[in-house]
Amino acid sequence: MSSDKRADVAVVGAGIVGLAFAWEAARRGRSVVLFDRTPGPQGASVRNFGMVWPIGQLPGPAYERALRSRARWLELKERAGLWVSECGSLHVAHDDDEDALLREFAELARPGGIRCEYLPRADALGRFPAINPAGFRGALHSPTELAVNPPDTLARLPRFLADAHGVQLRLGEAVTSVEAPQVRTAAGDVWRADRVFVCSGADFETLFPETFAASGIRRCKLQMMKTRPQPNGWRAGPHIAGGLTLCHYKAFELCSTLPALKARIAATMPEYVKYGIHVMASQNDRGEVVIGDSHEYDADISVFDKTEIDELILKELRTMIDVPDWTIGARWHGVYAKHPEKHFVTHEPHPGCVIAVAPGGLGMTMSFALAEDWWNANT
Repeated sequence: MSSDKRADVAVVGAGIVGLAFAWEAARRGRSVVLFDRTPGPQGASVRNFGMVWPIGQLPGPAYERALRSRARWLELKERAGLWVSECGSLHVAHDDDEDALLREFAELARPGGIRCEYLPRADALGRFPAINPAGFRGALHSPTELAVNPPDTLARLPRFLADAHGVQLRLGEAVTSVEAPQVRTAAGDVWRADRVFVCSGADFETLFPETFAASGIRRCKLQMMKTRPQPNGWRAGPHIAGGLTLCHYKAFELCSTLPALKARIAATMPEYVKYGIHVMASQNDRGEVVIGDSHEYDADISVFDKTEIDELILKELRTMIDVPDWTIGARWHGVYAKHPEKHFVTHEPHPGCVIAVAPGGLGMTMSFALAEDWWNANT
């Protein structure tokens, strides 16, 4: 039997984007109901590094947006008791062209307000002993990056929203249709809300499939893994990235040295280019080193992971850092929504309903500020 329930705002999807929109609405005094079809987090928001990554964003609005999201994570550390580490990041160079790009970026980025510094070989090895010294040239250090533990964080954030802001949780309750102001669930309930946000991640079929089909949004699969907890309390220190990552993030497009680096990688590492591999590592509060990742799109996505991708990732990471125990404790893949040009996509399929998806792998870095910006622009 249908029952009629009421909230100012309904959010469909309890991944990081949905949580950000729910929190922003609640901060502004709106009553909020949060739906997710699973009782606990299972999507891309729990299948990532847990990196908050300002250093990868272009100077200007994108970098400032990442810093505003960073500030919200630090607020959650205090208010919700989440583990949030101000670990920073380190891009390591083991080839001359990588080193040249890091030097150039450090010179170009600082005038644009990006906090970073180039560290020569001896300085970097003295400060960060996890670096593999064989062939090491130098590094770019940034203090702004954060680490969180996605499975733990995404499990605890809904309860924080409920306790601190009175958000009504409907986890494990699928939404089957949205005709704003009505939201219908598989349980037979009908909710009424002045505003509905559909934050459905890579689920393009359940709600508004025609809108998704016309949006240009793609699915992207990434493969990841993590080690067992490292022995004797060993810590890597900052997030670690290398030359492949310099070809991945927008920030490094500032550099005139980037085309030569891309050309060398295309010529000497074609299998990495084929699978969209760029190698990074973070370490969570349990001491596990989280390792990835790759990028396969649309028709290339398979439910079966490729052993060769994991082997390529580990091969490259071993050239970058020394880890006491390389034993892999878990492997997985995630699938997220990504637009080829836009870093975030919103659509309004009808008045009162907003689709908000596709932060393109930057959900942990950008979502809180994206939600704040949306509310500022529309209220």
